[in-house]
Amino acid sequence: DDRPIRPREPVMEPDALIVQDTTLLHQVDLFNGVRPAAIVLINSTRPVEDLGLESLQQRRPQLRIVALPATDIAVRHVGRAVPNVPLLAAFAALTRLIGIDSVIAALRDKFAPRIAEVNAAAAREAYARAAGEGVHA
Repeated sequence: DDRPIRPREPVMEPDALIVQDTTLLHQVDLFNGVRPAAIVLINSTRPVEDLGLESLQQRRPQLRIVALPATDIAVRHVGRAVPNVPLLAAFAALTRLIGIDSVIAALRDKFAPRIAEVNAAAAREAYARAAGEGVHA
């Protein structure tokens, strides 16, 4: 339906996890409750191998851990360090739950034309990288 999602309940067993800030990787137990074959998308310029997640990957080999330089993509296209749109687009590509056209349509619906178009460019780049696995996996 078209109604906004309002509940702010914790998600106890997510199928996907998006980490915008890598400083959280070793500060809190982000991965507690994450389903065995979940997708973990991390905003990082560093490859997954360099993020100190070896023990997690050994304990949970079915996890699909992907790093994407979302902040860099946002700065390049939007001019600001706002990684949310590139992360959303990469999530769309990795899960195939929604397509890039739907992401861009939502941006155009939400933002003024100039803001929507620079964000759409960031979304397209992130989607293409994630769809082609041009990310650090």
